[in-house]
Amino acid sequence: MTEPRWLTATEQRSWRAYVDGSARLTELMDRDLKTRHGLSVSEYEILVRLSEAPGRSLRMAELAEHASQSRSRLSHTCARLEGKGLVRREDCPSDRRGVICLLTDEGFAALDRAARDHVEVVRTYLVDVVDPADLDAIGRAFDAVIKRIEAG
Repeated sequence: MTEPRWLTATEQRSWRAYVDGSARLTELMDRDLKTRHGLSVSEYEILVRLSEAPGRSLRMAELAEHASQSRSRLSHTCARLEGKGLVRREDCPSDRRGVICLLTDEGFAALDRAARDHVEVVRTYLVDVVDPADLDAIGRAFDAVIKRIEAG
C-alpha cells in the first residue's frame, strides 16, 4: 500500500478555506433565495439552466447533468417546481422513454425576480471581495476541476 500524498500546510489552508467558504456561501445564497423568493439554490439553478436552453426546455437527463443533481433528486426538485407552477414536464415526442422539463412563463418571471436579488448576493459576498485576478484564477481552476471530473 502506498503512502497518501498528504497536503502541505499551505495546500491544507487553501483546501479548508475552499470547503468552509463555499459551504457558507451556498448556505447564505440558499437562505436568501428561500426567504425572498421561496426557492432553494438547487431550484434556482434548474430555472437558470432551463432559461438558457433553446425553447426554455431540456430533457431531464440533460438537465441532471447541467444542474449537478442525480436523476432521482432532480425528479423530486422538478416535482416541487411543477407544484409551484414554475416548470412543466412532458413526454418527449421523439423518445417515448424521455421526459422534457419546460420553464413556464410564471417560472421565467419568478427567475427574473430572484436573479435581481441573487446577483447582489453573489457580488457582495464573492465578486466584490475577491481581487479580479483571483476571480479569474478561481474560474480557471474550476474549469480544470470540471474537466478532470468529466474525464473520469
